[in-house]
Amino acid sequence: MLNSEQQRAVDAVRGPVCILAGAGSGKTTTITHRVANQVESRAFRADEILAVSFTDKAAGEMRGRLELLGVPGIRCATFHAAALGQLRFFASEPPGRILASKALPLRHIGNSLPRPYRFRPAADLATEIEWAKNRRIPPSEYLGSLGEHRPPIPEDLMLRVYSSYERRKSEQDWIDFEDLIELTIQLFDSDAGALEQVRDRYRAFTVDEYQDVNLLQQTLLDRWLGDRDELCAVGDDYQSIYAFTGASPEYLLEMPKRFLHATVVRLEENYRSTPEILEFANRLVPKLGGAEKVLRPTRPAGPEPVTRSFAGPELEPGFVVERIRELHDGGIAYEEMAILFRTNARSADYEEALSEAGIPSQGAALMARQAAKQLLKALRGLPLSDVRRVARDQGMLETIPDRLGEREVTRQNDLARLVKLAEAFDGTVDEFAANLEERFGSHAGRGVHLLTYHRAKGLEFEAVFLPRLEEKELPSKLSKTPDALAEERRLLYVGLTRAKRELTVTWAGKPSRFLAELGLREPAAKPVEPDDPAYEALKSWRLETARSEEKPAYVIFHNSTLAEIVRRAPRSKEELAAVPGVGPAKLERYGDAVLAALSG
Repeated sequence: MLNSEQQRAVDAVRGPVCILAGAGSGKTTTITHRVANQVESRAFRADEILAVSFTDKAAGEMRGRLELLGVPGIRCATFHAAALGQLRFFASEPPGRILASKALPLRHIGNSLPRPYRFRPAADLATEIEWAKNRRIPPSEYLGSLGEHRPPIPEDLMLRVYSSYERRKSEQDWIDFEDLIELTIQLFDSDAGALEQVRDRYRAFTVDEYQDVNLLQQTLLDRWLGDRDELCAVGDDYQSIYAFTGASPEYLLEMPKRFLHATVVRLEENYRSTPEILEFANRLVPKLGGAEKVLRPTRPAGPEPVTRSFAGPELEPGFVVERIRELHDGGIAYEEMAILFRTNARSADYEEALSEAGIPSQGAALMARQAAKQLLKALRGLPLSDVRRVARDQGMLETIPDRLGEREVTRQNDLARLVKLAEAFDGTVDEFAANLEERFGSHAGRGVHLLTYHRAKGLEFEAVFLPRLEEKELPSKLSKTPDALAEERRLLYVGLTRAKRELTVTWAGKPSRFLAELGLREPAAKPVEPDDPAYEALKSWRLETARSEEKPAYVIFHNSTLAEIVRRAPRSKEELAAVPGVGPAKLERYGDAVLAALSG
């Protein structure tokens, strides 16, 4: 059953149509029903429609849904797949071998850089090259096009890498994914007959996630369209978070200006989140700009979002772990929970805390990242005491400067953590590696999801945790310009709208400026001193209880929960129940004993 706005979009079988689809508003349902209606109403034949998305998975989902709606034969593809098909059909010779990843050639090129930059992640270099190529900037124009943009390594070195990469591709007869689109554009610009055949074949276009289109993709779409207007563009500028690849929400926002007679549909009924979560997320709307969309709930009421500040970052993971355990005891599977971070650099804190609590996790595993792999490989056959020297040889910095690429920041943080762990470990390198795997290894397909905000886009979870909502975290310390800060705000909006029923927002350092926009101005609580008599009394009670019940002390209450109990000084079980980490089961089991320990 479609709502009125979805139905209006479905009934508009002729373009141009601009669908501004808010988070969780059923956009895939809407566009697949519209495409099906285009065929059923005989506005277009199935083979005259090209539906474009940004991932093979999304394209496959559209194709599957259309087949279930009784409309097979629709071409559903990514921009790159569509371009490749057209290149192979029209080009006189194969376009070259497709480079599945830029990482391998860029690793070789990166090895020739001066030592301070030699170990920078190839993925950071690849992202910078994609930033340029998606803007159609060749190496010859790179330096003059940077403006306020800063690459992950000095500009002259980045130009050297970019030029070497393009030269190596040419010598090896490789092409990358950006080349697929650029070569297709060049083909159509030089062969009017080929372009006419494509325009004759495809007469209507649907583009999903249009807020993520970049100049390169838009240029190809313009070639396909010509002077026609049979375009259905679907997207949400509030979820435009890929500027680092060249994506811009302006193509979506300007579509009604480009096509003055366009049908504009706003999908604002949300089928994902509770009213409480939507009310919280909607507080950001006045600052998001663009095309205003205020999400309206369709789900029943749920709990209010939990917000909490901490006196220090060491207390935050313990609180999150206790909250996860509490929600799991209440019936939410670990796989339906997610902890989101601005960068992978923050995930290790939570991997370690979850591992210590016996809670499985999946996603951003420290052991799967570059720093751990390279450091452990270099340590083979050496004493563990050499770890700091080896890490320095691999480019570990004592202080992390601004303007490093995000993956390099993650690598630097990982190296520092690994050195600290190694220097506190008593054993061999092999024993250290085994210990790391036990504490930080990922449980494939099981447990709490550890994801960056970017990787979480398009996903949804019953419970979402957003820790470290602080200045220099979110917004990132690299985000200096108004446009960059606006994208950081959109990242937060994406994170908030992943939650279906439970949302927890925490911070320990300087509160993010976005917290004020959410109406949160709670000052950080004063820390509880380790020798506080009440804290010592609770720890003694917990130790005795743990011994008698033969279970780890943290299973009873984490240190952060004990500290919060001391801060609040509850005098009744009702007041104790309000302390995060004290769920109904623990209140019933330990409530009287906790109050007795406090009263001394």
